Amino acid sequence: MPVGVPSRPPKIIQELRKAAAQGPRSIRPQPGYQEQFLSSPADIVIGGGQAGAGKTFGLLMEPLRHVNNPDFGAVIFRRETPQITNEGGLWDESEELYPGIGAKSNLNDLSWTFKQGSKIRFAHMQHATDRFTWDGAQIPLIGYDQLESFESIQFWYMLSRNRSTCGVKPYIRATCNPVPEDDEVGGWLNQLIAWWIDQDTGYPIKARGGVIRWFVRLNDVLHWADTRQALIDKFSDLPPEDVQPKSLTFIPGSLSENKALLATNPEYRANILALPMVERERLGGGNWKIKPSAGRVFNRAWFTSRLGALPSDVIAWVRYWDKAGTEGGGKRSAGVLVGARSCGRYVVADVVKGHWGARNREEVIAQTAEADRFRCRGNIKIWVEQEPGSGGKESAEATVINLAGHEARAERVTGTRLPVLVHSRHRRRRGTWTFLAPPGPKSFWLNSRLSMG
Repeated sequence: MPVGVPSRPPKIIQELRKAAAQGPRSIRPQPGYQEQFLSSPADIVIGGGQAGAGKTFGLLMEPLRHVNNPDFGAVIFRRETPQITNEGGLWDESEELYPGIGAKSNLNDLSWTFKQGSKIRFAHMQHATDRFTWDGAQIPLIGYDQLESFESIQFWYMLSRNRSTCGVKPYIRATCNPVPEDDEVGGWLNQLIAWWIDQDTGYPIKARGGVIRWFVRLNDVLHWADTRQALIDKFSDLPPEDVQPKSLTFIPGSLSENKALLATNPEYRANILALPMVERERLGGGNWKIKPSAGRVFNRAWFTSRLGALPSDVIAWVRYWDKAGTEGGGKRSAGVLVGARSCGRYVVADVVKGHWGARNREEVIAQTAEADRFRCRGNIKIWVEQEPGSGGKESAEATVINLAGHEARAERVTGTRLPVLVHSRHRRRRGTWTFLAPPGPKSFWLNSRLSMG
């Protein structure tokens, strides 16, 4: 069990649930992600994951608990102003929510003022230097919509503007979509919430969603602990005023939790599934590790089991070759043997790879073809990648000629390098793949077999 402080529903959730029973115009969070996002007592709550989880609406609801405080103010940031006013964006969603509570809008400064005098404003921070325009500001609640679009220097600087004299303890709420850790803008966010993410699959660890951890940031280095006191004890040699731990949690959201969206737009899920692989894994699966990479074909999360022997229900085999021509170094040639099973699953049975010159490579390909014919009982096709240009065409044709007597063909590369059996998008999903592997750690085998470049 992960350690930390679990989220506890505050009084506002009970009030909103009670209000929901009074009539169809009541405002309430949906069960699941939105309730958990609005319930957390952490100083910083980051909600992210799949597209369509209701993240933005949850962020817009957060300030409403303080609108009766005349001195309260909140600022919700997007990186650029058009992202605030785009069709269906922050401003449009706020118009569905705030007028019903008696708020008046001001398009000049993109703000809402409530009857008691409290104010919610939308603002941009397009350039990193825009953070300095907030010098002297006191913002009890800072919100970020799409936090991954902001630079780390902006986030940490604005933390110094997160202060309050209105009686509301300063805090931060943010939404985000997944980005890889080497993303030049949002990679810092990936690293910030790494504890909540499975580092093998890239998916959020469900048991850790909403669990609170504590940190201090000293000399640009984050130090984490499971309790506030643990950090105070760790840095007991420093002045107490320099060690003021803050709490943070990450809450993953899924499209399936947004019943309101799915009821209105039942086709939205199909729209997500129609995205290219990388975007589909990020926005549809909430994957923080997936990224485009030359020669990297498979997502480790697709492989949920391994087999000790070839399955007997394979109905078709394909060996797909991606050729290189450098002896002893550089990129490697690789051939993957994939089988389609009658149960609808797929098996990766073998990977042959190495640094070979052209002559040795062709010998290996021919020898592998003979071994595959025996292994697969003749039910196998061989595909060879055809690189662009006349040289690529001639190289691919030479390999096909070298494989005379086998069912071989060249494939012209037009996108992601995938064996013919797995071109369809619906086949590239978690849980549809197994692999044939010798005894040993799964992660070691996957690292060896799937890093083909």
